[in-house]
Amino acid sequence: MAVHSLGYVRVMARDLAPWRRFGAEVIGLMTAEAPDGSLWLRTDDRPFRFVIEKGDADRFIAAGWELLNEAEFHATVKRMRTAGVALRDGSAAEIKARCAHGLVSGTDPDGNALELYWGRFRGYDPFMSPQGVSGFVTGDLGAGHVVLPTPQLERSVDFYKSLLGFDDTDEMRLVMSPDPAVPELCIRFLHASCRRHHSLALMPMPVPSGLVHTMVEMRDIDDVGRALDRCVAAGYHVSSSLGRHSNDGMISFYVATPGGFDLEVGCMGLTPDWSTWVPTRSLIADTWGHKWSPPPA
Repeated sequence: MAVHSLGYVRVMARDLAPWRRFGAEVIGLMTAEAPDGSLWLRTDDRPFRFVIEKGDADRFIAAGWELLNEAEFHATVKRMRTAGVALRDGSAAEIKARCAHGLVSGTDPDGNALELYWGRFRGYDPFMSPQGVSGFVTGDLGAGHVVLPTPQLERSVDFYKSLLGFDDTDEMRLVMSPDPAVPELCIRFLHASCRRHHSLALMPMPVPSGLVHTMVEMRDIDDVGRALDRCVAAGYHVSSSLGRHSNDGMISFYVATPGGFDLEVGCMGLTPDWSTWVPTRSLIADTWGHKWSPPPA
């Protein structure tokens, strides 16, 4: 009775055109038109992994978490409602729009919106990257991961573990200042039931866009390098240079999206065997690279 993987990410945009350009021309995602007028961005055989919806702001809306079957879905929803979590059943129109069989929505203790769903649909046009990306690592590992802002870290960790079935992968503790009075930054990395190193991370800091970053994993380092070249050539702000994380081994860079949050584009992430995995504590963020730069004023 646990979330299996990150199924999709919903994003609000004042204008869909910047996302169409960023997604297709720069990152190499396949675009599709949703029946309700939203923009779908694809990384595989699913109808979408990103839903870009017209609205009055540029920001993250919600993460869509996939349950493997109807029984898992209903058991998880029952557990959450028994614990007093307010969940709203999806309407017939919303369920259809998410290409699901069942859907509920709610928020975590810090107000981060979430959706739980079950049922898989396929996009019957074969996935073809407009930029020749050889492919994205999805399938049983889901869409990737999200990092959410969490002012009350331990309360949110308990919510996702006890009610949604996530478990610990890594706890990263980073010294942010030579001043010993400045506390360490603690980031918690949680895995779903799939073998992606983490489908969710929680960071105790406010983020105006509602999302620290989300991640897509490409099949090959050359795909990542070419995407980085396209980001630079197109004038997008590269938030972090190429580097390798200490905990999940991902080689990646970060780029600012039209939604005000970052997209991590990486490859070669770990896929642990949870039956033998021992949660780790990382004291550095990276083994090399990942030089960060603030966005222009």
